[in-house]
Amino acid sequence: MTRRTEWPGSEDETHSAVGDAETRSGRRGRHGREDSGGPSSSRAESGPPRTPEEQARAICLRLLTGNPRTRKQLEDALRQRGIPEEAAEEVLSRFEDVGLIDDAAFADAWVESRHHGRGLARRALARELRTKGVDSAVIEVAVGRLDSEQEESTARELVDRKLRASRGLDREKRLRRLAGMLARKGYPEGLALRVVKQALEEEGEDPDLLEEHYLPDA
Repeated sequence: MTRRTEWPGSEDETHSAVGDAETRSGRRGRHGREDSGGPSSSRAESGPPRTPEEQARAICLRLLTGNPRTRKQLEDALRQRGIPEEAAEEVLSRFEDVGLIDDAAFADAWVESRHHGRGLARRALARELRTKGVDSAVIEVAVGRLDSEQEESTARELVDRKLRASRGLDREKRLRRLAGMLARKGYPEGLALRVVKQALEEEGEDPDLLEEHYLPDA
C-alpha cells in the first residue's frame, strides 16, 4: 500500500550514509564552504563535538539510530538541547538532502504500521501525524492511500475480535461498547454503527431493535 524507506539500523550506518552523500556532493556545506574532511568528519565519533553544527549532527544521528523521525521532532530536540537555530537549520536541511529525514516516507510507514497494527482509521492517523509535525498536505496523501473499503474491512475485524467478550452484555450496552471502541480509533459514526449492527445481526439480534440505538459521544 505504501512505499517503504530503508532507515539505517545503527549510528555507524547512519553516519556512513551522510558521509557518502557529502562525498558525492563535493563535501560542500549548504553555504558553499568546503568541508575539511579527515579529522573534522570524524570529530563527532572521536571526541566531544566542538561546534553547534557538530553537536546538532551528533544529536540527530543518535535520535535516528533505529527509528525514523520527522523534521519537526528533530528540530524540537535540537531546540531543547540549546542548538542555535541557524546551525539546526543547516544540519536538518543536509539530512533532508541525503534522505535521512523524509516526512513523506515517515507518514506512509506510520499509516501502514498503525492501521494494520492498531486498527486506527484515517481520522486518528491524521491526528497522530499532526502531533509529530507532519505537514497537512503530506498527511492528506499518506492517509489517502488507505481507502474506504480497507478501512471498513479493518473495522469489521476489530468488531469480530471483541464480539465474544461482549456476549454477556445486554444488546444496548454491547452495541455502545463496540461502536465506542471504533469511534476511539477514529472511525466515523455512520461506519461504526453499520459495521457493529451488521455483526450483531449475523449473531441473531433483531435489526429493528438495533436501529433504536445510537452511538454515544466518543
